[in-house]
Parts: sequence; C-alpha cells; structure tokens
Amino acid sequence: MFRFSIDRGGTFTDVYAECPSGKVRALKLLSDDPRNYKDAPTEAIRRILEEETNICLPKDELIDSSPIEWIRMGTTIATNALLERKGEKIALVITKGFRDLLHIGNQSRPNLFDLVSFQY
Repeated sequence: MFRFSIDRGGTFTDVYAECPSGKVRALKLLSDDPRNYKDAPTEAIRRILEEETNICLPKDELIDSSPIEWIRMGTTIATNALLERKGEKIALVITKGFRDLLHIGNQSRPNLFDLVSFQY
C-alpha cells in the first residue's frame, strides 16, 4: 500500500511517498501550474503511482485509491491568506443557543495548567 505525506505551500507542493516495495519517493511541484495540471497534490500522486506501477493514469480520470493506505496533507494556504489579508469575504453565523461564542472567542486561558491558578 502507498502512503503519501503532502506539504502544500503557496509556491511549492512537496510530496513524500512510501511505496509497497519499501522504496521512498519525493516529488516537488509548483502549487499552481494550470497549464500542466489542475491540482498539485493529485498530480504528484498520479505521477508516483504511474512510475511505481507502470500503469498509465490519464490526467482527466479519477485515480483508483485502492492501492493507497493513506494520504496526509498539511497546508499553509489558509494561514497565508489570513496573514496577507487575501481571499474571499466570509461571514460568521452563530446559531441559537451559541451567542456566547462571540464573547468567549478563542478561550485563551494562559494559566489553565498552573498548579495554582488563582491568587489569595
């Protein structure tokens, strides 16, 4: 079974693959290259599977996931969008019974694990 670990950044997507043969593969692609592929992680998985199995996997078809044990992916795209103030406008919807969420916020409690969290 194949195992894929993917780091998708704003510029590059790095893919690390553990193959059933025990071989380890690494591949780096541009995260955005619309002339050559729609999605960098999918393209990297397709290329590695093609090379390891010697089976042609057309770009316009779904990839058979049966030989894949897992895919793990981390990304900084959302973090970068927040920091750079880029991206789409969003809205926060608070449903009935949860209006306190606006006051609670992120529940920052820096002294949560102090042995003594209060003063006399």
